[in-house]
Amino acid sequence: MTATGTPPSEAAGRTPLLAVHEAAGAQLIDFAGWAMPVRYGSDLAEHQAVRERAGLFDLSHMAEIRVRGPEAAAFLDHALAGRLSAIELWQAKYSLLLAEQGGIVDDVIVYRTAGTGTGASEFLVVANASNRTAVLDALAARVAGFDATIDDETDDTALVAVQGPAAAAIVGAIGLESEPIEQLRYYRSLPAVFEGEDVLLARTGYTGEDGFELYIAAHAAEDLWRALVLAGEAHGLALCGLAARDTLRLEAGMPLYGHELSLDTLPAQVGLGRVVALKTKGDFVGRSAVEAGPAADAPVLVGLTAEGSRAPRAGYPVLDGDRVVGTVTSGALSPTLGHPIAMALVEPGSATSDALSVDVRGTRLPAAATDLPFYTREARA
Repeated sequence: MTATGTPPSEAAGRTPLLAVHEAAGAQLIDFAGWAMPVRYGSDLAEHQAVRERAGLFDLSHMAEIRVRGPEAAAFLDHALAGRLSAIELWQAKYSLLLAEQGGIVDDVIVYRTAGTGTGASEFLVVANASNRTAVLDALAARVAGFDATIDDETDDTALVAVQGPAAAAIVGAIGLESEPIEQLRYYRSLPAVFEGEDVLLARTGYTGEDGFELYIAAHAAEDLWRALVLAGEAHGLALCGLAARDTLRLEAGMPLYGHELSLDTLPAQVGLGRVVALKTKGDFVGRSAVEAGPAADAPVLVGLTAEGSRAPRAGYPVLDGDRVVGTVTSGALSPTLGHPIAMALVEPGSATSDALSVDVRGTRLPAAATDLPFYTREARA
């Protein structure tokens, strides 16, 4: 995404929290066909709030797809690259939906909300807003032969995230009826109730910080949002838009579909080979292509760091010496680290070169290849 964007059209989707964003003075843009807050004030202040205290995000544009039935687990093992039948009740798992040729249709988070093993089960598949139709179409095509159903619950579901060091204190202060959230591990979830409404509370996020994502019925979203804002007053909670979310995930080395991930990239090219369960399950869509692997000259994802204040942006050419060897997929002046960072797809022979640079509007910006992520909260502590 970009930090600017275009204003939403009349046809843009509206999250259940749109009126709240407008009242808070948010700048709205059209993102994946939705009217979304890109910022409420300062991108830098919103970013720093998440790193140092906590930030509150509306993510209700994300697609929520319910999969249930006697063969739901076996179906997802076939449809996705991961072994979903192996996850425990209330566990979350990051996975990929692959095309037959191995390219990435979308990256998803899957929560198991009922059942165990390969028995009758229920899962919540959360997909990117821009890929809602592509994911639904792919799942519908792949469910043939399995005793499972697929339901799109996106329009009836709100999703909000509280991210940052103070997230647990804030979420713990809104009166949720649940097991103690302090005991909830990363990539686990639990059922909760907020003012009579069911909530799926997950210790997941897209910022590199501790945090929670809360799924609730759309009609209850405003009440939940206001309760979080009120509980956050004592902890310096900031309302955060998509611009801050983008720089946060970039620092954390997290890929974004349409930038690092696409139908033209195989998991191994972008460091996601570990997500594909080649050794622990049988056939699945895309397996043959993943086993064959990308072409020898297929670009690979690298992290880049630079000095100064001129930030590489998506689409800028990457050079090795005087030769163009790739393209920046995401880039920014890192608010936390204080220097430019970027992710780029480059020729494999240049992935460890010490002669890389980025063409920033006609000026060569020397860049050093580095391992991802750029930032971890453990290292900062």
